[in-house]
Amino acid sequence: MRTIVLKEEAQSSKSTIFCGEGAFEKELPRFLAGYPQKLIFTDSNVERLWGARIREVLGDVPVFVMPAGEEHKTEETLFSLLKAMAEQQLHRTSCLVMIGGGVVGDIGGLAAALYMRGIACFQVPTTLLAQVDSSVGGKTAIDFLGIKNLVGAFNQPEAVFADPCFLSTLPPREVRCGLGEMVKHGALSEELFETLLARRNELAALDVPADLIADNIAFKASVVAQDAKESGLRKSLNLGHTTAHALELAQKTRSHGECVLLGTIFEAELARRHEKCDDGYLHELVSLCKEVLGGIPALPPAKEWTPLALLDKKNTERGTVVVTAPVARGTYRLIALPFAEYAREAEEIQARLC
Repeated sequence: MRTIVLKEEAQSSKSTIFCGEGAFEKELPRFLAGYPQKLIFTDSNVERLWGARIREVLGDVPVFVMPAGEEHKTEETLFSLLKAMAEQQLHRTSCLVMIGGGVVGDIGGLAAALYMRGIACFQVPTTLLAQVDSSVGGKTAIDFLGIKNLVGAFNQPEAVFADPCFLSTLPPREVRCGLGEMVKHGALSEELFETLLARRNELAALDVPADLIADNIAFKASVVAQDAKESGLRKSLNLGHTTAHALELAQKTRSHGECVLLGTIFEAELARRHEKCDDGYLHELVSLCKEVLGGIPALPPAKEWTPLALLDKKNTERGTVVVTAPVARGTYRLIALPFAEYAREAEEIQARLC
C-alpha cells in the first residue's frame, strides 16, 4: 500500500491518502475508531453492490443513500443529507464517511463543510475517476441553475481510502471515464506521460494497474499542495475541461472522462492554431486520447454545444472563452478566444475529426 500526505503549503492541516488493497478494510476502521458518531453517505449503486460488505467492515453505522447519478447533484440532495445529519444528532466531534464516486464526494464534502460550520469527513472513492481525481484536493459542489459546480467550497477530507477492490464492479464506460483524467494528468507531467505511452495497450484494453492509479493520485496531490484554492498552478488541472464541460452539458449520454478526452483533443488543435507547440507531442497526445476513447464518437453539431462554453467558470470576460491547452510535454497555456472565433474553430476541428 502507498501512503501520500497532502499538506497545503499555506495551511497546517493535512490529508492522508491511502492507495492500494486494504485501504478500505484495514485503514478506514482504524481512523473511524476515534469518532463517537458517524454517518455513511453513499448512493444507490454502491449500496446495491457493496452495501453488505460495507456493513461487515464498518458495523452498525447509520447510512444515508442518495439516488445515483449526476442529475441528483442538486440542492435537494444536499439538504436531504444535512437533514439526515441533524436527525442523527451529529456534532462537531462526529464525522461523515462518503463512499461512492465523484457525485457522492462532492455533495458529502460540501455538507460536511456546512454542517455546524464544519465537521470531519472521509472519502472512500469507488470509481476510477474519483480515485485519481475528484477525491483528491477538497473541491466540493452541487450543480445549480443548470450550471456544473456553481455552489461549492474547498474542504479537504481528513483522509482518502483509494482501494482497487471497488473497481472490480465498474462497467467499461466508468473505467474509460477515469482514464480521461489520467491522460489529462499525463499531459501535464512529462514523466507520467511517458509512462502512459509505455502502457497504452493496457489502457486501451481498459486494464488499469494499481501502481499507475497511485502515480496519478500523487501527481494531483503535488499540484494541490502548491495551490489548494486554484489561484495559480491548480488551474492547469482544467486542461481540456472548457470544451469537455460544454460537450457534457449538450450530450448527457457521455461520461465526464470521455468528454475530457474529447476536450483535450479539441483544445490541442486550438493550441496548434494559437501557440507555438511541439507538434510531435500533440500528435502523440491526441492519438492516446483516441485510443482510450476507442475512436471519435458522433457529436452534436458544434453550434449546439459551443455556446455552453460561455458558462464555464474559467472564463474571465463576458463573451470570451478560456481554454487550458496542452502545448508541449508538461506544458500548457491559457488561451482566451472571443466566442465567435472559438465557435468557428471548434466547428472546423469537429468537421475534420468526424
